[in-house]
Amino acid sequence: MNGSKDNIRKLLLKTGRTLVKEKGAEFLTARKLSDASGYSIGTIYNQFGTMDNFIMEQNRKTMDELLQYMRGIFAEDDAYLMLNRYLDTFVAFVLANQNLWFLLYNFHLNAVYKKLPKDYLRKMVEVTSIWQTYFDKVYPNLQPKERQLSLHVLWLALFSVSSFLTTQALDNFSRVNKKNLCKLLLNTYLAGLTVLNEKQ
Repeated sequence: MNGSKDNIRKLLLKTGRTLVKEKGAEFLTARKLSDASGYSIGTIYNQFGTMDNFIMEQNRKTMDELLQYMRGIFAEDDAYLMLNRYLDTFVAFVLANQNLWFLLYNFHLNAVYKKLPKDYLRKMVEVTSIWQTYFDKVYPNLQPKERQLSLHVLWLALFSVSSFLTTQALDNFSRVNKKNLCKLLLNTYLAGLTVLNEKQ
């Protein structure tokens, strides 16, 4: 197939995204991407170097979509309410994009990179930073570094739990509503942090 390098790249990314959405993250291999796009495996590697690089491109787009989704929330003065709205929006996004989110989660679970690219890390920081303003309002007495660390711990916990939103693996083990599980985690953490903050 003919086409400019940029067009080939865009077509491969679009085809790969469709494969993940319709078939699942495990379906995204160089061979299946080649079959679906009509481009050779060699062309895929010439464009992206590795399939991990291809997956990171998909993950960047997923994070961009999540950020756009969360930035659309109507702002309120109540910081606790806003943190819960961000949580609800995050959960809704993951549930609506389960295969894409599993691709992102699974990549981080199995990443062989010692260091991820800086632009990729900046995108991850953007996702966590959107919570920062309201988190700071809830805990104004915490030192900035402590506040940032606490927010990162919260995000890592939510990110870990988010994997359960993409699978039915534990559905027979527990009848806990997945949305309620995330809500309980968020508010228990916020309450515990409030108590610790008051004791200091």
